[in-house]
Amino acid sequence: MPSFGERLTGVFLDRGHLCLGIDPHAFLLAEWGFPDSAAGVREFSLRAVEAAVGTVGIVKPQVAFFERHGSAGYAALELLLSEARNAGLLVIADAKRGDVGSTVAAYGASWLTPGSPLEADAMTVSAYQGVGSLSAVVDLATAHGKGLFVLAATSNPESVDTQTALRDRGQLAGWTVAASIVDEVHQLNSSATGLGSVGVVIGATVNAGDYGITSDRLRSTPILAPGFGEQGAGLSDVVELYGAVAPHVIANVGRGVLRAGPDGAKAALERNAQELREALAR
Repeated sequence: MPSFGERLTGVFLDRGHLCLGIDPHAFLLAEWGFPDSAAGVREFSLRAVEAAVGTVGIVKPQVAFFERHGSAGYAALELLLSEARNAGLLVIADAKRGDVGSTVAAYGASWLTPGSPLEADAMTVSAYQGVGSLSAVVDLATAHGKGLFVLAATSNPESVDTQTALRDRGQLAGWTVAASIVDEVHQLNSSATGLGSVGVVIGATVNAGDYGITSDRLRSTPILAPGFGEQGAGLSDVVELYGAVAPHVIANVGRGVLRAGPDGAKAALERNAQELREALAR
């Protein structure tokens, strides 16, 4: 069974690095002419998948926008996950789960177990309880060729003080919280010959150097990069932003593409994909 890192590398080679974030905001549903309901979310999501198929290789549904509609919202999410994966898209469930070991293991079982109604190819996780708390879900992901993306330096400005705080104990004393997470993930990927299966989230709107994050700790680590488009980062700047590890980046776009509406989203996504290809080829 190929690892998630191997599968992701194949997607990069075949269909590029762009990822469509599927976030059914109420305002987007209205702009697309759909009701703010589980039924509207369902139709919006299926149309977004149609735009992605043949254009990009990765989609990232934000789970919260489905959860707000309760069980019917989860039914819409289950359909989206199934349709996207059956269409050959790599699906990252943006669930941001994290807890003590036994609980986060249950979260992992929900999103990463083959045959689960919520099966995805990877999920986002939080290491607030420590990267070690993720060990059971790391093992589960590895066993099933799945992936994880651990929050490290996120694109929201409220995170800066916490993520740049310095550790004062342990082997990584003097490192920022974000840099220590990146280093621990680097250790998890140490046996990978190419990209590992545990990635990190580093926003395109942050300066990784300000967080003490260096490229030598990202040599085998996939990088999920929110912040492109409406949040301010330009796809044409991906190499400037991520330097030597730009080829590891999954560049996420969402609202800026989906604002083009159901009839224009595919063309907008194609333009973004081309811009990113040109940037990475330079």
